[in-house]
Formats: sequence, C-alpha cells, structure tokens
Amino acid sequence: MTKIAFTGGGTVGHVSVNLSLIPTALEQGDETFYIGSKNGIEREMVESQLPNVKYHAISSGKLRRYLSFENVKDVFKVLKGILDARKVLKKEKPDILFSKGGFVSVPVVIAARSLKIPTIVHESDLTPGLANKIALKFAKKIYTTFEDTKQYLPEGKADFVGATIREDLKSGNKDRGYQLTSFKANRKVLLVMGGSLGSKKLNSIIRENLKSLQKTYQIIHLTGKGLLDTSYNETEGYVQYEFVKDDLTDLLAITDTVISRAGSNAIYEFLTLKIPMLLIPLGLDQSRGDQIDNAKNFESKGFGRTIPEDTLTKDQLIDQLYDIEKNRQDIINQMKTYKESYTRQELYNKIIQDGRS
Repeated sequence: MTKIAFTGGGTVGHVSVNLSLIPTALEQGDETFYIGSKNGIEREMVESQLPNVKYHAISSGKLRRYLSFENVKDVFKVLKGILDARKVLKKEKPDILFSKGGFVSVPVVIAARSLKIPTIVHESDLTPGLANKIALKFAKKIYTTFEDTKQYLPEGKADFVGATIREDLKSGNKDRGYQLTSFKANRKVLLVMGGSLGSKKLNSIIRENLKSLQKTYQIIHLTGKGLLDTSYNETEGYVQYEFVKDDLTDLLAITDTVISRAGSNAIYEFLTLKIPMLLIPLGLDQSRGDQIDNAKNFESKGFGRTIPEDTLTKDQLIDQLYDIEKNRQDIINQMKTYKESYTRQELYNKIIQDGRS
C-alpha cells in the first residue's frame, strides 16, 4: 500500500486533477490525504466532494510578481505554512506528495523536501506559473498538459502526460440535454461559458446580439455567479444559468460550438468532445497571461479561434463564429488528430512509479 499526499489550490484548475486522482488511489487500496489553505476553494471542493478524505489546513501567502507591502507579510505566512505542512507530513508520513500548483502548494513542497518525501508537480497551463517555478526546484519531476511546455522546463525533469479528463465527460445524455433546455434537436446549440466569476462584457455582448445569434443557434448561457438577468427568462431558444455542475455533461452533449475562457481543463474537455471553440481568455489585468498562451496554442493547432477580451466587440464575435461555422469540419478533423494521453489510472500509476524510483 502507498500513502500519497495531495496539495494544490486557489482555483478550480488547481484542484480538479487531484479530485480525479484521489478516488483512483482509494479504489486500489492506497491511503491519501489533502493539504490546502484554510479558506480556499480547494477546502470547499475536497470537503464537499470527498468527505471521507482527511483535509489539513495550513497557513499560506500569495506570491506576487510585483512590489507590494503585502509581500512582506506574506513571507511570514509562507514560513508559517512550511512549519504547518512539515508538522502534518511528519505526522502522516506519506510516501509521495503530488502537487497541482497554486500558492498553497509552495510551503508544502518545501516541507516535503526537508523531510525527503519525493514530490511530483503537475502544470496544466502552457507556461509554468510562479508557484510551480518555485516548487520545481524542490521536486523530483514535473508533468505537463501541453507538450510545448517542456521547452520552458529543465531538460530531463519534465514529462508530457497530456490532459487528465474526468471519466464522466463522454457520458452526457442528449435527450436529457434537450429536456433541460427545451431546445429543438434540429437546430445548432451555442454554449457560452465566462468562467465561474463570469464576464460582464461577454454577457452584455451575448444578450445585446441575441437576435443575430439566434439566426444560427439556440443558446445556453452560463453567466457566472450573480450575473443572471431575469428579463430574459421567457426568451425562446435562450436559457441561462449562473453555474452548472451535475448537468454539464448533458448540456455539452447537445453543444455544437462553445464560447469559453481558456483554462486548460475546460479547453481540453472541448477538444476531447470535438466541440469547435471560440476562446476569450482572461486578460493581463486579471491574470498572468496563462489563458492567453493556452488560447493562442489551441488556435495555432486549428482547434478553434480566439479573441482577446480587451478588444472584444459584437462584430468580432459574430465574424469569428461565422468563420467557425464555415470551417467547422476542418476544425473537427484537426481535433481528431489529437491523441488522448494518460488515463486517470495510467497517470496515477506513473506518479507512484516515478515517486518510488
């Protein structure tokens, strides 16, 4: 039996791979636990989705690329986090640590190194984030989702593993999707996803251009938390939700085209399902630019189109959707060239093998 510790947090993307791997560990009789922040999204996700998995909360500070007085305070939070994590690791005695990134992972990886616990780091985005750049110095291996990411990493330390896709992704039920939306099966469906926080700009452009868009599509609009507009509730061929969890696979099953942010997990799901995508990545005012890199990479491979949010206009949106429709089959054919990489079980086996070698 192997005992494996998981860490990572701050965003859904920094938790989702862990949440797919932990059940695999438990299914084969291995022992596991999670180390995360006290109030981060990872705590909410782990405790709600895996209530039988022990969760250890530690202190964590934010790592910034710019000068700020907050950096001084956060240095002490990170040092406290290292001590907290070291205490947990000494008590739990895991054989391996798997880190998905995010600020909380840094003190855990450093603590693991001090206790000679082998660490495997996972990077979802095209370019490594600051947390993983730091963690890599203390880790044994780093796994990448994008093959092109290896050019940014030390030779011999990085392995391309591709995207780890959730098992239920392809199990969506079309009949259920049409039932949920009251849509017609003979018309195309456009799914709009602005991320968990939504995009007010994208939401406005979609709503202001419903009549134009509805000439081609029926529209499922995931607006983001608190961004529903009830004045559109009775609009035929248009449904809106703040967020969808359990029914998302059924909605994806009826989706022909998607407008989305460019988070790695999401865009690889669309690629797996062969859904042409128009990507509106988070801008530099909201992120380090990782989604911009992800979107450009997918566009260069012919999987879809991209528009920077700061230049997004209704005309651009309509034009790019028209271009996707005109080249739909070419895009789908290009998507078919993508070879799905490690399964969840294969990735878990690799972690154990690399951690023990």
